[in-house]
Amino acid sequence: MTAGARVRHDVASVNELFGALRVDPTRMPRTRPFYQRLVDLVEKGLTQGRLDDGFQLPPERDLARALRISRTTVVSAYRELEARGLVRGYVGRGTFVCARPDPGSAPFAWRGKVSAAALQSSRTTVRDLVRDAANPSLLSFAAGQPALELFPTKDFRDATESILSRDGTAPWRLGATEGEPLFREAISERFGGAPDNVLVVAGAQQGLDLLARCLVDPGDAVIVDRPGYLGAIDSFRSAGARLVGWDLLRADAGELEELLLRYRPKLLYLNPTHQNPTGVTLPLRVRRDVLELAARYRVPIVEDDTYRELSLASPPPPSLYTLDQAHNIVIHLNSFSKMLAPGLRLGWISAVPSIVEQLAMIKQRVDPHTHNLSQLVVAELLRNGVFDRHVTRLRAEHRLRRDALVRALRQHVPGGQLRFAVPEGGLYLWCQLAPAVRAEAVREAAMRESVVFLTGEPFYVDRGGAHELRLCYTAQPADRAEDGARALARAIAAAAREPASLATGA
Repeated sequence: MTAGARVRHDVASVNELFGALRVDPTRMPRTRPFYQRLVDLVEKGLTQGRLDDGFQLPPERDLARALRISRTTVVSAYRELEARGLVRGYVGRGTFVCARPDPGSAPFAWRGKVSAAALQSSRTTVRDLVRDAANPSLLSFAAGQPALELFPTKDFRDATESILSRDGTAPWRLGATEGEPLFREAISERFGGAPDNVLVVAGAQQGLDLLARCLVDPGDAVIVDRPGYLGAIDSFRSAGARLVGWDLLRADAGELEELLLRYRPKLLYLNPTHQNPTGVTLPLRVRRDVLELAARYRVPIVEDDTYRELSLASPPPPSLYTLDQAHNIVIHLNSFSKMLAPGLRLGWISAVPSIVEQLAMIKQRVDPHTHNLSQLVVAELLRNGVFDRHVTRLRAEHRLRRDALVRALRQHVPGGQLRFAVPEGGLYLWCQLAPAVRAEAVREAAMRESVVFLTGEPFYVDRGGAHELRLCYTAQPADRAEDGARALARAIAAAAREPASLATGA
């Protein structure tokens, strides 16, 4: 850039700032510290909405030259604005507006103090679906939860009383970060593996967060199933991973090998049994192919096995963790949220002891130990047969609910407007709309009738899901299926009447 061009650039960036502020810089009063006057002007511009988030301030040297003041004065002003949380400077990039002042008496904008990594975690899908599931005025097919009406309340109460009568202090003491020994032994006896390979976590989501923090560095590639579990996508993305999708519906081992060669990923995350959101179960042949590829390219696998116990037909193939007899490259994740209740916040990771130890050291910083009473009670339910009897009843009820929703959808939604495969387990129907109908438009129309579900976009790490939606068929009793299907049919019809430009995103 020539000297003349550089000067024109300097003037342009300064003029852009003061044009937005509607201030003549040549008439700025000098009766108070000039850096403070700059701070006040920028803060006022933010308050009045004249400077948007992301607006780039002129470089310090350019602003100083244009105003004929020392660069130190501009530096002081920018530092004060950054201290107030209103701007953020990046080495080599410049200084950018990052927030507006908070209302009321707050001395500075708190959002501007939030870390860049935290600001990346802005999607509220999980929080919204949990909130909607607890709202009795909504008919929710969004949150993935089992038939809670079947929860073994009396057995849970009896086990609690038995534990408290034997040792009234046991639930209230500090516990081992790895988990209560009795619970780890019960997990080992019922689900396989050795107790030392078990780390107890507050649900599968905490397990995913721990695994992401333990295994992923910013910039690492992680292969995930596509479409895949949105909680895993959020956890790995928050850790700075570059996410790559493997099409689970095709389950092409050749495609997976190409991805392994091209991206050299740090790990592979799969939910291979009654997958969320599609309900797909990988056949034994594909599971063996995946294990062989992972071993050959030395890529560990995180297997989310949350839905294994919820088969509605023949038992699924053995887990990747069970099949991995030679290489110890699979980390197994499971939870009682889908088998008993999400409110328990109780799950576990099975892995080699060295990984369990590493994960426990990370966990102890924010969660010294998982709730003792829940562990002790569920351990008793596992050992006295209550859990297995409950799962048998749960499967039967889930089959009724699945069949009721499938019948209602086939009856009330005209053919071709909603396609889905009937899953053999899990919690979800994964549905495809007609190409001209947007899932978001259907969701908005359904919300007007107090019916909620999830659209497909959050389940993709790339562009996808605009014409797909997920319905949790287990969340509502069978007698609510008709109401949900009728509302969904009306919502689809309303979305189909959208102008073509909206439906296609043009």
